[in-house]
Amino acid sequence: MTAITAQTGTPYAGVLGIGSYRPRRVVPNSEILEHIDSSDEWIQTRSGIKERRWAEEDETVLMMSVNAAKDALADAGIEPAQIGCVIVSTVTHLYQTPAIATRVAVEVGAPTAAAFDISAACAGFCYGVAMANDLVRGGSAKYVLAIGVERLSDLTDRADRSTAFIFADGAGAAVVGPADEPGIGPVVWGSDGTQHEVISQEESWQEAVSSSNWPHLQMDGNPVFRWASFEMAKTAQQALDVAGVKAEDLDLFVPHQANMRITDAMRRTLKLPEQVKVARDIERQGNTSAASIPLAITAMRESGEAKSGDLALIIGFGAGLVYAAQVIRLP
Repeated sequence: MTAITAQTGTPYAGVLGIGSYRPRRVVPNSEILEHIDSSDEWIQTRSGIKERRWAEEDETVLMMSVNAAKDALADAGIEPAQIGCVIVSTVTHLYQTPAIATRVAVEVGAPTAAAFDISAACAGFCYGVAMANDLVRGGSAKYVLAIGVERLSDLTDRADRSTAFIFADGAGAAVVGPADEPGIGPVVWGSDGTQHEVISQEESWQEAVSSSNWPHLQMDGNPVFRWASFEMAKTAQQALDVAGVKAEDLDLFVPHQANMRITDAMRRTLKLPEQVKVARDIERQGNTSAASIPLAITAMRESGEAKSGDLALIIGFGAGLVYAAQVIRLP
């Protein structure tokens, strides 16, 4: 019997570069209040959000992805032609096919790279990093671009008091490639489809076309808050355990920027020491779903809170309900 030659990669992989793109338009709470009966104090108390970014017409999913990817490539010092695979996580690329990843690959200068989209909502960046890690270590690609990008303002009901102030736009990207030592811990991920209805698109595209009404996102806030605050803290702890890392070893905690109260509840449950810096990008950026973790990391780097070599616990969670967490070392 003829033997099949096995493919081999590298023992370890790591995040070699991170980049992001923030839309130009800043939307303060005062603008949101023009459409809902609420107050700035209520919005900040409930979510921690003071302002968010909404994309303008030219700031498409493609444009934002490409800009974030180019930043990540420059940060990694990797030539675009070296990229073997492009993974884009998004729920707001509004074409069923082709995948936006194929166009991103061309625009960044990797036209023959394998390219595909994933739909993992707010856990999408962590899903992408996990897959990139396995692709590099398995030998399917030497370097992988993992991108999270959203234009959630397209699907936001400006008159919905429960969601109008939450969602925002942006893109983040990471280059994953070979490393001399483990730079990405084992992923702890999963889903709970029994709760799929608590965060969802209200109408299918078929219904939207038939009624000529644009579909919107809806969220049942209370069960989402309870699930994210307590169940996801358990997932985060599992990610620490499988990586062999203790809370006191961490430099950074970068959860999906869903809600400041959720972040604080997770921090308390994990018993993170005071010296562990916690991402709070939601205050200025809003909830950007798949883009929120890399956006938060770049904000911490720009402010000086994060530096190369820092050990970070990242965790994403959202519609599905889906979740993923891992420990990474910053480039």
